[in-house]
Parts: sequence; C-alpha cells; structure tokens
Amino acid sequence: MFDAKFSRRSMLAGTALAATGLPWPARAEPQWKKYAGTTIEANLIKGPRGELLQRHAAEFTELTGIKVNSEVIPEQQQRQKLVIELTSGRPSFDVAHISYHVQKRQFDKAGWLADLSGFMKDPNLTAPDLVESDFSAAGLQYAKNDKGEMRSLPWSVDYFILYYNKEIFQKKGVALPQTMEELAQAADTLTDAKAGTFGFVGRGLRNANMALWPCFYFNYGGEFLDAKGNLLTDGPEAIEAAKFYQRLLTKDAPPGVAGFNWMESMAAFTQGRAAMWIDGVGWAPPLEDPNASRVVGKVGYAVLPKGPKGAYSPTYGDGIGVAQASKNKEAAYLYCQWAVSKTMGARLLQIGGGVQFRNSILNDESVRSGVKMPREWLDSVIGSAKISKLGLPVVAPVAEFRDILGSALTATLSGADPATEMKKATDQYRPILERSEKA
Repeated sequence: MFDAKFSRRSMLAGTALAATGLPWPARAEPQWKKYAGTTIEANLIKGPRGELLQRHAAEFTELTGIKVNSEVIPEQQQRQKLVIELTSGRPSFDVAHISYHVQKRQFDKAGWLADLSGFMKDPNLTAPDLVESDFSAAGLQYAKNDKGEMRSLPWSVDYFILYYNKEIFQKKGVALPQTMEELAQAADTLTDAKAGTFGFVGRGLRNANMALWPCFYFNYGGEFLDAKGNLLTDGPEAIEAAKFYQRLLTKDAPPGVAGFNWMESMAAFTQGRAAMWIDGVGWAPPLEDPNASRVVGKVGYAVLPKGPKGAYSPTYGDGIGVAQASKNKEAAYLYCQWAVSKTMGARLLQIGGGVQFRNSILNDESVRSGVKMPREWLDSVIGSAKISKLGLPVVAPVAEFRDILGSALTATLSGADPATEMKKATDQYRPILERSEKA
C-alpha cells in the first residue's frame, strides 16, 4: 500500500519517470519555506477533492509555513461565486477550484487565472516530478489556453464507464457487451418489467443527459465542432446516437427515466433494479458501501463498449489555479502543486474519491495496491484514460448547450423524432455560439 504518511521529502520529491522508469536527474528541492508567514485563501468545491485538501491543510502549512483559509462550497454556488468575484477584479481568494468542462472557455477568454508556465520551469518553486509530460493529454488540453499557457494544474478527471450487475447477467446467461449494439441487445434480454428489473439506466433529465449522450455520439464518429468551430450536432452521427439513446431509455430503462439525473440512476442501480448503468468513475464508493447499496460485491466495472466508429470515454474534469488578481501568486502556486502531488493524488484515488490526471500516480503499483475499490474499477479507470475525449465542447455558453441539446434528447423519450429534434436544437443553439465567439 502507498505510504501516505506526510514528510517534506515524500510529499513532492521526484519519483521515477512514468514513461521510462528512469530516475529523475538530480535537482534540488524547491524553497518550500520562502513564503512562510503568508496567508492564502482557497475557494474549493464541496466533495471528496475539496474536503481532502481541507482535511490535510495542516500538512501543507508544516511543509511551507503558509497558512491556508479554505472555503468549501456546493458546486453550483461555488461556480457562481467564482464568476461574480473574478468579474469584479477583486476576488476574495487566491486559489480557485474550477470545473473544466463548464468553465474552461469562459475563464480563458476572461484571463481570470494566472499563467503557471514560468512557475513550473522554476526549480525554486517546482518539485522535479511535476512536469507537463506527466499529465494526460486530456488534462493538458483542459489546463492550457490557445497560446499554450498553463493556466491551471489538472487535478481530477471523471471518465465515463460501464457499471453492470454481475448477478443479473449470470442469471440470464448474458456476456459482458463489447460493442454498443451488444449493449442494446443485452439490455433487451435483461429487462423484465414485470419483475421490476431493467436492462439499463442512465441520465434522461434535460441538461444532465448531455453527459451520457456523448458516450454514444463519440463512438458513432461524432464531433461537437469542426476545425472552423462550426456546430455538427445535427449530422448523421448525432442523429444515430440520439436514436440509440432513445432506444435504450425507452425500451429498457425504468419508468420515469426522463426525470433521472445521476442520483436517481444510482438509486435504481444500487437497489438492484438495473442491470447496467453508464456514468462517471467517481460513483463507485457508494456501490460498495453496505450501508447504502444492495449490490455490494455484485458490481462489475468496464471500459465503455466500442461503437461503429471507435471507442471513446467522455471525460470531465476539474483543475486548480491561481487568480490573476492574487497578490500571493507564488504561495498560491505552491498550494496548487501540493493539491496535485503524488501523496494527495494517491489518497484521493485510494478512497475512490477521484482520479488524478497524473500518469505517474495511476502507474505506480504501490498506489494501486492501496486502492480500496475492486481491481476491476481501477482497470476501467486506466483503460478509459487511454481513450479519453473531452465530454463537452470547449465553448463559453456550455450551460445553454446542455440545456438546448439536452431538451431535444429528453423529447425523444416521449416519442419525438431524433432527427427533427437534433436539427431544431442545433439551429437554436448555433446563433448563441456564434454571438459568444464574437464577443
């Protein structure tokens, strides 16, 4: 098991190069105490990640002499607070926890976060193991702006995977699906409405369903935008993916699925009412909790089945950055570096609370051996990392995208024609996107 016990050297000292297995070149450790006596403010999202940092903040203070005051706020309120305060030019915080999948483009265009590129190259500020090449491609795509500047550190990623009930599969003699068509066929076979058991469950609720639909859209060959930024969500790939979504959620899902977000989907799965569920990797701990789940020990975890045009796992993530307006940028950067360190990343992974973007953490057997989730879960995480793809378009009006396209998908669950709905939604959203890009 990974030794998460804190020490000044183990916290951020160099580890073996993930790609080669060779040791890092000798390099002095950063000047951790240079900003001792400084106080910084951190604005964090309530959940496993923010709470982990808050719980271990004393270790950071011991390492650096920097005091941290952290505020942990529910996600929606936290996002609003960030925007309001950063727009004012006088934020009350130095460190910002950001949701890449909904905030990246907005933050890049506004220039709200400091460029960390220079800090990362400074051996007085950065440990030798913190290098860009250790972050996954998706993490770097999220963290960098159009100029290639590192405006945050990639922190935690959420890949979408397939959860399945092994007991239901075994009773029906159904094999784990390897393709999307096999998944649909398995869902048909496993559905027994009279017995209250359904082959599939997933997000049907408007907006929330735009996290599930890309699992099909990407694997049918779809892209959100072309190279010129034109919207593609009314093309043949989008229509086929919408038909597939409609098929699964109308034929093989529980009644009322049009109102399901992840909470309702999880409830159906943990109660043993659904044979399959597609959602983020971070929902595994409740499934293995005997106080919250009826399917403990029965859950299988797998990389998403491939579609006609490939295999991709929609990826969502968050990062941690320094406010451009902060007067304590270097001290705040040390905190961000600590947040994505191997020790903190190992802790997060081992409790099943999140998955770091750093390859060296996922590839470290001492870290893997301490993971409390089943090995299948970890394998699905590692496999999904290799086929990850950003789950939402990198645009400023993300909320409108999710609302408008999500409404179209929800309408198909009441019998609306997928082609008609996707075209209508795309036509409605296109001018919103164009105005945003011109602003």
